Amino acid sequence: MNPTLQTHHYLLKFSIKPSVQRTAVMEYLMNNRTHPTIDEIYLALNPTMPTLSKTTVYNTLDLFVEKGAVQALVIDDKNARYDVDISSHAHFICNSCGKVHDIFNVSPTLFQLPVSDKFTIQSVEISYSGICNSCKGN
Repeated sequence: MNPTLQTHHYLLKFSIKPSVQRTAVMEYLMNNRTHPTIDEIYLALNPTMPTLSKTTVYNTLDLFVEKGAVQALVIDDKNARYDVDISSHAHFICNSCGKVHDIFNVSPTLFQLPVSDKFTIQSVEISYSGICNSCKGN
């Protein structure tokens, strides 16, 4: 299946109407599993889509998060980052290089939503920070 058609199917699965901009942003996320920021996505797509605005990228990502097609990560103090992998997993951010890594070997019980009569919990985000092996010199 061609990548654009695959992207269209993915968007439709989440009731998102594919447009040229939405398809481009989603394809970028699918092909660049680096947990990019809005600026990174905009700078990568702008050379081939000069009419694309940063506001369009922001609104597109906001829609993707609202519909559940993408996770917004608040792991970085400066920027939201986006992850197309919506499975339950944790994240690690390196305090030296700033790269964000997926961690899949986290106990599934950590992702279970606790029951409370004081509030309704809708999601769980688990993140770790430290120094990655590349920055440690290993």
